[in-house]
Amino acid sequence: MTAAKDGFRVVPGGALTGITTVPGDKSLSHRAVMFTALAHGTSRIKGWLPAGDTEATLDSVQRLGVRVERHSPHELTIHGGAFVKPERELNLVNAGTGIRLLTGIMVGQPFESVLDGTEQLRRRPMNRIIQPLRLMGANIDSMNGYAPLTVKPAALKGVQYAMPMASAQVKSAILLAALFAEGETAVTQPGPARDHTERMLAAMGASLHEEGNTVYVQPGHALTPTNLTVPADISSAAFPIAAALIVPGSDITLTNINLNPTRTGLIDVLLEMGANLTVTETGLEAGEPVGTIRVRHSVLKGVRVGGDVVVRMIDEFPIFMVLALNAEGETRVQDASELRVKETDRLAVMVGELAKLGAVITETQDGFSLKGAQSLKGAETYGHDDHRISMSLVVASLAAKGESFVNDARCASDSFPGFAEVMRGIGAEISVVDVQGAEQ
Repeated sequence: MTAAKDGFRVVPGGALTGITTVPGDKSLSHRAVMFTALAHGTSRIKGWLPAGDTEATLDSVQRLGVRVERHSPHELTIHGGAFVKPERELNLVNAGTGIRLLTGIMVGQPFESVLDGTEQLRRRPMNRIIQPLRLMGANIDSMNGYAPLTVKPAALKGVQYAMPMASAQVKSAILLAALFAEGETAVTQPGPARDHTERMLAAMGASLHEEGNTVYVQPGHALTPTNLTVPADISSAAFPIAAALIVPGSDITLTNINLNPTRTGLIDVLLEMGANLTVTETGLEAGEPVGTIRVRHSVLKGVRVGGDVVVRMIDEFPIFMVLALNAEGETRVQDASELRVKETDRLAVMVGELAKLGAVITETQDGFSLKGAQSLKGAETYGHDDHRISMSLVVASLAAKGESFVNDARCASDSFPGFAEVMRGIGAEISVVDVQGAEQ
């Protein structure tokens, strides 16, 4: 097999064991930077995730005149306050969360701004935030519903908005715009979605409360500076969890993991599949429950996944597809069409790339079905510049026969810097191959 360029070489080996953790929560890291930038005064953030997506958000708030001190890669001091007009566009690179939430903030500013990113980001739909923000009076121009987004000053008014789909990014954009609007805003969601924005805004002094599935925001309450520690990201933890479940003899423990119930859909599904997995809450960080997760190799069984749990594990479906291949019996997923408008069409890409390893998966319009357990063979695959695709293919390769190469996979650092090092720390044989073909 020809050596991969700019990716990972994976050799299946022995059991994965030990105690480890993963980097800070990406969703919280985005929000921590944006919200403390809005607060007048000095805030301290520890455990921050210095990844590609979050660095783009940090760069954007700095372009808005916010002074940032970096004490280490994971520790920041944010001197928040009034924004100033940026000298050029705000480049969110590949960060979908970054551009959607920051747009909700920028519609309330007294100057024009342009939010843009890579060609990959320009393929992600923005009408889902543009339409409700325009109902509030926002002045937003787009490229037929896609970035770049041009935002001009406008007087915002509170609205009552029923979301057509559960989406934390859409909900958050509206709630942030509501901070600058005249009158109350009420956002009703059809089902569960991540509530990080509500938790953090409330902790920083916003007038916000929930009744059932509706979140109410009253403007006029300035955000107060805060000191917070970002817990470890359960979406990143999903990769060592999956690897331990499918590699025989494995037994690992992950510490300080964010256990927010809007994020633990994968854990619930894994328990239904018969996973030998124990979750222990240990406290709170940044208003979020945290704890340890112990995982041991398990004989999994196929399940049906659909409905509300889909939103609670939407980022974990690429790695869940790998787990399903290692489960006995049939697995069916539906109601997951949102996967088609992520960094890539994750349904189509995962089905195609896993086929190179010998997997047989039937793709449907809103999900997939397969029968397991299936035996995979080592192969050369392609990460499609999608961090979750790349890491999922690495984990799949750990359970294959023979070595594999995952090309174009260094984008893992978009959400999980140090991915290979963490996996090697628990016993995985993964080496990084640079653009010259040299192993590290």
